[in-house]
Amino acid sequence: MVLTSVVGMFLAVPGMVPISTLLLGNLGIALVAAAGAVCNHLIDRNIDLKMKRTHNRPLPQGRVGPKQTIIFASAIGLSGMSILLLWINPLCAWLTLASFVGYAFIYTGYLKHATPQNIVIARLAGAMPPLLGWSAVTGTIDPGAVILVIIIFAWTPPHFWALAIHRKDEYEKSGVPMLPVTHGEQVTKLHIIFYTGFLIVVSSMPYFIGMSGSFYLAVAMLLGAGFQFFSWMLLMKPGPRTAMNTFRYSIVYLAFLFVALLMDHYLV
Repeated sequence: MVLTSVVGMFLAVPGMVPISTLLLGNLGIALVAAAGAVCNHLIDRNIDLKMKRTHNRPLPQGRVGPKQTIIFASAIGLSGMSILLLWINPLCAWLTLASFVGYAFIYTGYLKHATPQNIVIARLAGAMPPLLGWSAVTGTIDPGAVILVIIIFAWTPPHFWALAIHRKDEYEKSGVPMLPVTHGEQVTKLHIIFYTGFLIVVSSMPYFIGMSGSFYLAVAMLLGAGFQFFSWMLLMKPGPRTAMNTFRYSIVYLAFLFVALLMDHYLV
């Protein structure tokens, strides 16, 4: 999240981001995002206990209690908001708060348990960091920043559904209606291919609006081809590790895509 926020900041200006904005803006965003993660752990503590991926978290294991968790989330969340309001700008602060509410309460508290399309509907909150970084510098919402949000929004479903396939049995035990549990793995894999194709299209948008150059476009298409390769392998020739390999590639994909945007902005 911080990487995409930093890239959003640098893409918002032709030169160097003011060092105070770079440091304090990302600190404030990170603290509020961390508070959202803490709330997620609090709300999902009973579900986390049933899943191998999460059962060692502090709350399920009893290393911290709900009261301590609430105090900690409040302290870091209020600290982050104070930093953004006092030293950055109100727009960035309120957008960050909206992202926190969307993730911690609308997604974790309701949508995650209400629909197998939970990832698609609610992950807009998780796609906000580049817009938060951009608005921290400019105090505005610009088309380029919105495109960065759309890229992460399109990336999230294939990224998370690959993990959900790998952890299908655990999600089934937990009662969370993830798509592989409610509609089966084949339907989920087709959804992954569709959203990966959509991601390739939207990842080209920075080039076509003049936000980036041919270097970025070439890297984006190469990375997208790799993502689509993993997606098709997941459908056509799945093995025990194919879903997890797709999930891991998706993380590399997003990091390299945003680094390519940054390099294109300054070096090409």
